[in-house]
Amino acid sequence: MPVLVITGTGTEVGKTVVTAAVAATALAAGRSVAVLKAAQTGVAPDEPGDAAEVARLAGPVTTAELARYPEPLAPATAARRAGRAPVHPHEVAEAAAKLATEHDLVLVEGAGGLLVRFDAAGGTLADAARLLSAPVLVVAPAGLGTLNTTELTARELRSRGLEPAGIVIGSWPEAPDLAARCNLADLPDVAGAPLLGSVPAGSGALAPAGFRAAAPHWLAPRLDGSWDAEAFRVREAPGMF
Repeated sequence: MPVLVITGTGTEVGKTVVTAAVAATALAAGRSVAVLKAAQTGVAPDEPGDAAEVARLAGPVTTAELARYPEPLAPATAARRAGRAPVHPHEVAEAAAKLATEHDLVLVEGAGGLLVRFDAAGGTLADAARLLSAPVLVVAPAGLGTLNTTELTARELRSRGLEPAGIVIGSWPEAPDLAARCNLADLPDVAGAPLLGSVPAGSGALAPAGFRAAAPHWLAPRLDGSWDAEAFRVREAPGMF
């Protein structure tokens, strides 16, 4: 997959850390990687954004950011309030396609959930993924409420002729509650897509060397890692399945 689009089921679900883990794992497998942030919001001009954080954690990746807006809002709203040009899906697709000519893997990170609007016409990350005919990796939270948002995201992808590549849990707690443990079986069921990884809570605070060494153990072979969903279920939810 030369281009992989990464979306969350909402905000603050661990999307950037998962993007960094996918990048670090691909680098460890000997692949060249580019990370494209479609629209960065809530960051000042001189502050590092999500793409820079991915590079800090993952290592030597090419980074690109199409637009930056100061307020932490949906890109369309942030662009309008800042009096700046919005990002359009075709621009995201064109930038990703160009990066794909120069790299083995291009990771396109969205802003928030799949249908967060980029422009006044209602363009979204889903539209960019359709233009690219790219698979979409869905980052979901572990606990209560995740089944609804994950299923809605998967259904929306399929309604647009796109297949979810799989689900990665963005922040697996050290002491998972009953809902989180049950969701190990229920998430792939409601999404109709495999569970492709689980990133431990707090992983973004690791030193870069530790993050890079650990990342392949958080992701499944389809993402160049060694994580095994069944073994993880047995370890984290013994006797439940």
